[in-house]
Amino acid sequence: MATWCDLDSAVELVESGHRVFVQGACATPTPLIEALVGRGESLFNVEITQLHTYGPMPYTDERWRGHFLLRALFVGENIREATNAGRASYTPIFLSDVPALFAPGGVLAIDVALIQVSPPDQHGYCSLGSSVDVTRAAVDSARYIIALVNPNVPRTHGDSFLHISRIDRAVQWDGPLYEVERRPLNAVQKKIGHNVACLIEDGATLQMGIGAIPDAVLQALSNHRDLGIHSEMFSDGVLDLVEKGVITGTRKAIDKGKIVSSFVVGSRRLLDFIDDNPQVAMRPMDYTNNTLIIRQFEHMVAVNSALQIDLTGQICAESIGTYLYSGVGGQMDFMRGAALSPRGRPIIALPATARSTPGYDYEKEVMLTPIDGQISRIVPVLAHGAAVTTSRAHVHYVVTEYGIAELHGRDLAERARRLIAIAAPQFREGLERAAHNLHLL
Repeated sequence: MATWCDLDSAVELVESGHRVFVQGACATPTPLIEALVGRGESLFNVEITQLHTYGPMPYTDERWRGHFLLRALFVGENIREATNAGRASYTPIFLSDVPALFAPGGVLAIDVALIQVSPPDQHGYCSLGSSVDVTRAAVDSARYIIALVNPNVPRTHGDSFLHISRIDRAVQWDGPLYEVERRPLNAVQKKIGHNVACLIEDGATLQMGIGAIPDAVLQALSNHRDLGIHSEMFSDGVLDLVEKGVITGTRKAIDKGKIVSSFVVGSRRLLDFIDDNPQVAMRPMDYTNNTLIIRQFEHMVAVNSALQIDLTGQICAESIGTYLYSGVGGQMDFMRGAALSPRGRPIIALPATARSTPGYDYEKEVMLTPIDGQISRIVPVLAHGAAVTTSRAHVHYVVTEYGIAELHGRDLAERARRLIAIAAPQFREGLERAAHNLHLL
């Protein structure tokens, strides 16, 4: 049975040399993190592993070298500077593969899990709430579990339940979870959303993430019918379509009528929506991101994004050159799963341009010159050191505000022409010239 205690007593379970998992997304247990770092002087070689988290990450500070090392499975905004400065490390990994790493004897076997859960129900079961993802595997495998027990954590259905007897140290806590509010969409994002929506038919099952483009796609689907959700995550944009009766899940091959996800990120409205809602099933990532599951949905549509795409179709979604920006995530899990599903459509959607970085030699790096402070995201070659997140053989549809390029089964010349056609007009001449120099045209 759990020992109820204060924060400082709870983290005394962590010893030098331990590997510690930190739950992420809206449920990031910041008070436990701060208490753990408060013990930093007495700890050495404690390895932290986590996915996408919110809030401060004090164990990445220079002063804690030799005491803590963060091994990140995804590079979010709050650890980006530390990772690129060498104060944290990054592990490229498909999200579907992560749970197996945490098992006893696995590459990342967990000693201690720091989590945040709902209060126990009448049967003694707490809920992992908004973040089941790889947390399920971590708590199933960890030697010790330390939990904030917080009434603000939604009690979610699915694979989220954890009996209070499995928790070693429990801390009563009543504080808000992290929230992410939607931002207004601009004209470019709305156009991309419209173009993607043209590829989605009634009855489709959708995967998409957080941000402006997924929200724009969802806004453009208001006149569709019987859509379903099977995704590693979802955000507030889904709620509007549920309320309008557009998302019903009635045509899903499995989990019929259910919105299936492994974590959510969004507003308090979203957290309240998933609270005790039997329509929502929170599943671990070795289920949501399992290609064998994804391919069973007829007309599975996976919408993912990219930082750059070259003229042959190679996708970089992790880095800007050598600068680590995000992670592999679930892009390949869903791109391949959607490609294998009957009438499935894997889609990469991105704005055609981005702001240029002063002092960066784009002509040398990607064979294309910035114009009026803008760079093209469609480039002749990926920048030096850029990670290939999704291979060109896996890419089917690429969408920008200028149109749709279907690449599957096309040769390099056809790919180059189609991608140039959906690039920003001011860059098309330069892209054609580069394509000729590369013998693509």
